[in-house]
Amino acid sequence: MSTGKLYVVGVGPGHHDHMTFRAKEVIEQSQIIVGYDTYVTLVEDLIEGKEVFRYPMTQEVDRANQAIQFAEDGKIVSLVSSGDPGIYGMVGLIYEILAEKGWTKNHGIEVECVPGVSSLNSCSALIGSPLMTDFAVVSMSDLLVPWEIIVKRVEAAALGDFVTVVYNPSSKKRIHQLKDARDIFLRHRSPNTPVAIIKGAFRESQSIVITDLERMLDYPDLMGMITTIIIGNSSSYNYNDLMINPRGYRSKYQLVK
Repeated sequence: MSTGKLYVVGVGPGHHDHMTFRAKEVIEQSQIIVGYDTYVTLVEDLIEGKEVFRYPMTQEVDRANQAIQFAEDGKIVSLVSSGDPGIYGMVGLIYEILAEKGWTKNHGIEVECVPGVSSLNSCSALIGSPLMTDFAVVSMSDLLVPWEIIVKRVEAAALGDFVTVVYNPSSKKRIHQLKDARDIFLRHRSPNTPVAIIKGAFRESQSIVITDLERMLDYPDLMGMITTIIIGNSSSYNYNDLMINPRGYRSKYQLVK
């Protein structure tokens, strides 16, 4: 069995005060750091003196393979991922590659997924209590998933009255997707349905707007790959610049005593 170890580390949400103790610990233990440049920058002060390999966006397969190779060579490696490596993160790709290589837990490198604070958690904490009941999460990125499939998922979330978290709402090349998704929601929900737009949660670039379904496209400057949108359901409401999604206690209890 290889003596190397690969940590797939969630460094989210992006501020050290909210990074998990385990994430900091394994980064400190690692000899080599591999990751997308933006995520490596988030932990810059934790990786001084280590070998660091930065990658641009869209080179996920290359950096995953390099991290695996370093671990197979006996190194202790941290592959830094975004908020949580198991939610649109790198751990899925790592296991896909290892499965193709015939890796097993007993005869291969040791792999540990170190969970982080996902975008849906960090963003919801900033804007009230939007995820108190069942919710769906959908990415607008159609680089790896056909747009026709994403449309079906958006339609199902809208029809099912799920609070819906939208990841990767737009990019320079992805223009129509968010508008199409908004139009689907408008077929099933009121134009006044609360919507929160959160850019760069817990980072220096943090910016938050509470709006509604009718006006959610009025903020193009906030849209991008580090933006998350939360669309309320039929019970959600805005109060003092917060989005509240009732859990259902009012139907059983007197709330104010």
